[in-house]
Amino acid sequence: MKLTFLGTGTSQGVPVIGCRCRVCTSADRRDARLRTAAMVERGDVRLVIDAGPDFRCQMLRTGVRRIDAILLTHEHKDHIGGLDDVRAFNFVDYPEIRRVDIYATPRTAACVRKDFDYAFAADKYRGVPEIALHEIDVARPFAVGDTEIVPVAGGHGERFDVTGYRIGKLAYLTDFKTIGDREVEKLRGVEVLAVNALRFAPHDSHFNVDEALELIRRVGPREAFLTHMSHDIGLHAEAERRLPPHVSMAYDGLQIEINEP
Repeated sequence: MKLTFLGTGTSQGVPVIGCRCRVCTSADRRDARLRTAAMVERGDVRLVIDAGPDFRCQMLRTGVRRIDAILLTHEHKDHIGGLDDVRAFNFVDYPEIRRVDIYATPRTAACVRKDFDYAFAADKYRGVPEIALHEIDVARPFAVGDTEIVPVAGGHGERFDVTGYRIGKLAYLTDFKTIGDREVEKLRGVEVLAVNALRFAPHDSHFNVDEALELIRRVGPREAFLTHMSHDIGLHAEAERRLPPHVSMAYDGLQIEINEP
């Protein structure tokens, strides 16, 4: 199984428009972060987690011509704003039309239907995204092909819920601020954990670095990677030196291989 970090930045991305801080003006490509998203390839199944405003650019970078499904973590625009661009995958082998399966909680699915209502109209105009939207229950695993996916529920501050995903020995969480003990149990035995860490200072709706490290300590993966990082976390080369040996800062384009039996 292979995990590719398509984007590792926050809702504004890095660099932030107009910002002249050391991170936003850095020449280190690891400091340039598109909005957070990931791709997981397992056997013949290719999954994308989140499709924010940078989805088109991220897919062009990968060079892939097919995805099997998109898993949405929550309804915020930096995670669903690029869904219109699934059209390219619909029509890449035209006249064959391939619908894209999208999995989301009922609340997130409702937002997708509202924001992209033209894709669900009874009388659709030509060329709209062809989407098969599936509502998931965070208490129950589901499957894409022969790949089982375990939803992991969390809190994104006081107002919003968020869903992470476990796929075999990999777990991917973003935009978490809280997670219950039962959900942590779903993560037992993972070898690779990706988890959000907005910055070192506290934040009211995202893990900071210390909170992410505490979850990593509880889960005990072989390796862990921080994602959804803002420019406030500092330069990659400097900030990573403050982390434990088995924890790294992810960066756009980083690929991780996970061996499975």
